[in-house]
Amino acid sequence: MKTITTTLTCVALSVGIFSGCANMSETQRGTAQGAGIGAVAGTVLGAAVGGRNGAITGAVLGGAAGAVGGNIWSQRMQNQKLAMEQATAGTGVAVTQTTDNRLKLDIPSDISFDTGRSGIKPNFAPILNQFATSLNQNPASTVTIIGHTDNTGSDAINNPLSVERANATRDYLISRGVAGQRIGTDGRGSREPIADNATQAGRDKNRRVEIYVAEKG
Repeated sequence: MKTITTTLTCVALSVGIFSGCANMSETQRGTAQGAGIGAVAGTVLGAAVGGRNGAITGAVLGGAAGAVGGNIWSQRMQNQKLAMEQATAGTGVAVTQTTDNRLKLDIPSDISFDTGRSGIKPNFAPILNQFATSLNQNPASTVTIIGHTDNTGSDAINNPLSVERANATRDYLISRGVAGQRIGTDGRGSREPIADNATQAGRDKNRRVEIYVAEKG
């Protein structure tokens, strides 16, 4: 039992060490995290079946399997991220990967929507076209679209407007062949500003749409 506990402790430390390495790429981090998680699972299962030797063997095999799984996940997300970075280069759209391994597109108001409107602007359409192509090439991913407004006007106006913007984005993606059941929408009104609403520049930044992409669990 002591050996198994020691093995689990070492594996857990390995997960923390490898997942926290700053110089790793997203794919390398995913591989390391997958290996650590797989090793823990393999250790527990191996110990239950074969005692000390089973725990060691299970850790090795579980780590190898987990590394493959983690790498596949991160590589898919990284490929989508690179594709969207290329498609949005020079547009002002921010493409990032979140701490929970989702892909995030932050669409500012000068690209997405006119003030007080929910209609897709012409310069937003090419970005959504490319995004739809990426989604259709990765059918295992799901999408969450969140609309935001600045604090101009009342909640009675801003709350439904933010939802309408998210829904308009969803409907456009559906028109490009993305299955509607893969897309969820929400509106936050003016409740989550990212800039100072006291300035015009700040209000422009707060009127935005955020798009998140995740892999199905």
